[in-house]
Amino acid sequence: MQLESIAVVLRPRTTWEGCDLGIRLLQSRLSSVFACHVAVLLPWLAVCLTTFDLAPWLPALLLWLSKPWLDRTILFALARALFAEGTTPRDVWHAQRSVLWEEFAATLTLRRLSASRAFTQPVHQLEGLSGPLLRARLRLLVPRHRGVARLMTQAFAAAELAIVASLFSLQAWLAPHPLPTLWSSAFLGENGEQLLATLAYAAAISFVEPFYVAAGFGMYLNRRVELEAWDIEQEFRRAFAS
Repeated sequence: MQLESIAVVLRPRTTWEGCDLGIRLLQSRLSSVFACHVAVLLPWLAVCLTTFDLAPWLPALLLWLSKPWLDRTILFALARALFAEGTTPRDVWHAQRSVLWEEFAATLTLRRLSASRAFTQPVHQLEGLSGPLLRARLRLLVPRHRGVARLMTQAFAAAELAIVASLFSLQAWLAPHPLPTLWSSAFLGENGEQLLATLAYAAAISFVEPFYVAAGFGMYLNRRVELEAWDIEQEFRRAFAS
């Protein structure tokens, strides 16, 4: 770890301040992170929508299941932003084997059920550990902060739900006069409401998920500072480098 190259000031923070650190890091590379995120999300949304005729609820379920997989692209871009490096969709494409396809099955199953996945994902994706070493690392990093990580997940889930409800309700709020049916049903057919809800959910994911991943990444960085005194080492390295 080249601490002298890190683009943020490391110091001991509270857990919630660690979340804020991640958000600040996201803000520093907002356009590049969102570009990479959307470049993966939109093709996957198109794939999910092909299942709409099988069951109107299936595309939304597939999007929900795939959120930890989509998070890997965001975390990849944030890890590069930590060292003041921009990321483009081409970079994601070149690193797709490690970013998109590594641990694919575990990402869509066990980690999808984890309420603290934003905090633990950097360990899985960035540290390259497996087996007993991975379990020992998680036992060291996670226990004291699992509660905050779960509260953070609930907070972002509530924000996501509010965005979906707001977008879906626009058709009623902006209608010029009361309609016997919602315009989504009138113009998009019998299952128009489900289609609109799926698109609203995809829009909410595209906006909220980068902030969620960034907050978890900030918690992870703060925990590393606590355990490994990164802040002291960073100051020493910078002092001797100058």
